[in-house]
Amino acid sequence: MNKYIDEILDLADQAFKEKEIPVGAIIVYEDNIIGRGYNKRVQTNDVTSHAEVNAIREAATQLNDWRLDRCDLYVTLKPCDMCMNIIKESRIKNVYYLVDRNSDKKIYNKTLVRDIIEGDKIDVIKSNYLDKLSDFFKTNGMR
Repeated sequence: MNKYIDEILDLADQAFKEKEIPVGAIIVYEDNIIGRGYNKRVQTNDVTSHAEVNAIREAATQLNDWRLDRCDLYVTLKPCDMCMNIIKESRIKNVYYLVDRNSDKKIYNKTLVRDIIEGDKIDVIKSNYLDKLSDFFKTNGMR
């Protein structure tokens, strides 16, 4: 599990360096990472170029199948509604997120959405990631 957290945080760092909203995502199939993504909306001028969508695209190419029903997605920030719909359409089995987007706990179809892990160590990681998100929005004049 920790190797997945490190990976999504590294991808979020890459997005941050490119002045994108720092979100990182991976797709895992049989304990192997087959898709990686981070936000590239600014870079590509593509509103759909979210971390989750980019990871899904790469994973689908790797499996040569759009159906990712035996895969899990790990992401730093709880997916937005658009991404959640794409995740459901791709049939991803589980979604694990590091930080909740908001307090609205929705149940998404057959896709189980939940925190990656709880505990003292993860609280520090979450806090550091929330600081990074906050710094990004302050630095780039976004709200």
